Formats: sequence, structure tokens, C-alpha cells
Amino acid sequence: MKQKQNSIQVQSPYNKCVQQAYNAIYKQAKQLLSTLENEELRYSLEREDKAQPIVGTIVHEFINPLLYLRLECHPTNTFAIHYGFEESKSFNEFARITSAFVRHIYKITNKDATEVNIEDSVRTDYCIYLCSEMYEYIEERNMHHQFKQIRYRPSAAKRKQMHAVA
Repeated sequence: MKQKQNSIQVQSPYNKCVQQAYNAIYKQAKQLLSTLENEELRYSLEREDKAQPIVGTIVHEFINPLLYLRLECHPTNTFAIHYGFEESKSFNEFARITSAFVRHIYKITNKDATEVNIEDSVRTDYCIYLCSEMYEYIEERNMHHQFKQIRYRPSAAKRKQMHAVA
């Protein structure tokens, strides 16, 4: 009976809205990473639990050497989004991607951008700032994640530059 009650609450308008926002953030993250020429930085490890989410479930997790994103079900039966990014000491190509990633998270979950106010779904009780180390750790001990590679897609500026040279 309790399992049934949990699954009903998981399908709440709030959780549906959080999941839609998470999917949009995930799509943006992959789009940002696809512009990197370096193949290793387009590798990712993904975990997805296809079963009905219950408290403590990791619904989806995306780990990349530069970015981290996770959707989970909290004890209050609400979905939560955790994120992380590789710390960068100087403004470079990687900092451009990580800062755009963080901006997208807060833009997409802004109460003015969603039907239901989900701003509190973005949790900061922990933040991953060494994504490359986490990626390596999980890759070596992988039990739940699937390896994926994001296809390279040059940015519009890069494509324009390539056409000008050709």
C-alpha cells in the first residue's frame, strides 16, 4: 500500500515539472559538450532507473569530466536536481561551457519559466566540483552506469569559420 501511495505522489504536477526541467537541462548539457573537439571530454557515464521512482531512487545521473547532473527522489517524495561542474581556474573554453551550464540550470528552473514553482528542486546540499575525478572513479568501479559518447557538432561560429577557410 505504501509503495502505491509513493508512486502516486511521484506523479505530482511538481515532479512532472521538475522532470521536464531536468530533461531540458540534460539536453542543453549535451549540446554544450558536443561543441568540444576533444573526444575524451565528450565521453559520459549515465545511469537511469526505469522502475517507478521511490524515495532514495536515482532517477537519472549524467557524469562527464566537465559536468555532473542528477535527478533523484527525496524523502519528501519530491524530485530534486543536483549538479556539478569542473572547477576552472582561468576563463577558457571549459569555463565557458561550465558557466553556461549553471546559467541554464537556473534559467530553466526559474519560477517564471515553469508552470509550477520548482526553484527549490535545485539542491545545493552538495555540489560536485571535481567532475573529472568523479568520472574516473565511477568509470573504474562501474556497476550501474552506461558509457556514452556525445557526437561532435561544431558551434555555429566554428562552422562559419570552417566555411570561410574552405
